[in-house]
Amino acid sequence: MSQAEGVNVQRRRVLIASTAAIGAAGVAAVATPFVRSWAPSAKAEAAGAAVTQDISSIEDGQMIVVKYRGKPIFVVKRTEDMLTTLDDVVPLLSDPDSSESLQPEYCANPTRSLEPGVLVVEGVCTHLGCAPNYRPDVGAADLGGNDWYGGFFCPCHGSKYDLAGRVYSGVPAPLNLPIPEYSMDGTILTVGEA
Repeated sequence: MSQAEGVNVQRRRVLIASTAAIGAAGVAAVATPFVRSWAPSAKAEAAGAAVTQDISSIEDGQMIVVKYRGKPIFVVKRTEDMLTTLDDVVPLLSDPDSSESLQPEYCANPTRSLEPGVLVVEGVCTHLGCAPNYRPDVGAADLGGNDWYGGFFCPCHGSKYDLAGRVYSGVPAPLNLPIPEYSMDGTILTVGEA
């Protein structure tokens, strides 16, 4: 093999590699908008497209907020202590069995959830639509002292909800916090699909 043939072979390899790299970049540039078009738009999400969230990083007792249909969805990882207070607070509640409240059939239980340790609830007060604050501190003096077992407090007009989103008696809010349709697959929460 002469030296001229060796240069041509090496040159050919460089040209093929360069062409392949440019072609791959072109395919990626064309495919990106196409793949993005599969995702629901912000308008579609607001209209009701399901929203997924990995909740594995939520610590015990912590709450995160997920947006669904323009509303805040509170997701609380309840501790065993929090779950035991759900029975203690029953005499203080307006609708402890959630018979008048909005929730899927699979949440018609004392914890109002698929899994007892995870509460998924709309974060909108049923009185006038304010956003309640998450107040997990048991015995908070400003919320009733010994009658406060942790939950949600609406600062607009003083409505209180327990750690299952059930409304206290004698507050302006008429109903428990609504539970949206949702499903759990391990640590993946999907709001908007049962």
